[in-house]
Amino acid sequence: MTIKRNGHRYIDVETGKTLDVWFPRSNKEITRSCLASKVGLIEGELIEVELEINEAPKSAEDAYLRLHLLSECAVQPNAINLEGVFGLLTNVAWTSAGPVLPNKVEELRELIASENHHLTVSSIDKFPRMTDYVIPEGVRIGDADRVRMGAHLASGTTVMHEGFVNFNAGTLGSSMVEGRISQGVIVGNGSDIGGGSSTMGTLSGGGKTINSIGQNSMLGANAGVGISLGDDCIVEAGLYVTAGSKVTTPDGKVVAARELSGMNGLLFRRNSQTGAIEAIVADASKWGGLNASLHSND
Repeated sequence: MTIKRNGHRYIDVETGKTLDVWFPRSNKEITRSCLASKVGLIEGELIEVELEINEAPKSAEDAYLRLHLLSECAVQPNAINLEGVFGLLTNVAWTSAGPVLPNKVEELRELIASENHHLTVSSIDKFPRMTDYVIPEGVRIGDADRVRMGAHLASGTTVMHEGFVNFNAGTLGSSMVEGRISQGVIVGNGSDIGGGSSTMGTLSGGGKTINSIGQNSMLGANAGVGISLGDDCIVEAGLYVTAGSKVTTPDGKVVAARELSGMNGLLFRRNSQTGAIEAIVADASKWGGLNASLHSND
């Protein structure tokens, strides 16, 4: 699929490096302004970008459009090619006066000292906050710093203050996110990622397996998974199930957890007497499901 959009980019005047690109949903040609451009550190210009979603990104401008498409929920995570995206993006100081190179922050602070503005730096990273560029419909986000550009948040999603959602990851329906959704991981409708919990992504450690959480599943507080969970699954609080974890199945066999990856209706728990990890047939209704009033985010 080929997509063409109008955008506005900021470049560093001295080096010519692309710092960011904003693609309005309306696809109108809109020029931005900020204090960093007013004092001449950066420069803005209108651009048009065309990409093929199955091909690898070719430029920072191309990469930014892909991240916008994910955060606009126009494409789902893992359905658009992001190969090499880190190498295309510049490490940027995201300031209240506009994006600048990290080594330009002190110069910016001096140049705008006479302005009625207190400079703040929200982060130094290749990815900005999603909410500075895209506001998805029907979501709540407790701390916008913890949702990266390129996150995919479906309507009905609530991200609490300690929740984190990486780029090319997110939710496909109403979900509670109090833990970490790592790069590449998607969470199905009606599922709860409990406080302090974690899902294993693919950015570090050489892992290539893309994991997911199915529908109406519960990842307990401080728990984690390195496998996929199917629908109607539960992982008890504090239990981290890696792909190589030895798990006793309902029929008494002991298998590596990867053999149970993606199966529906399982409760993973640790036997309180032996310490062994067990997978038993789950009654997902026992955790009560999502509180509907918490996910009506109109």
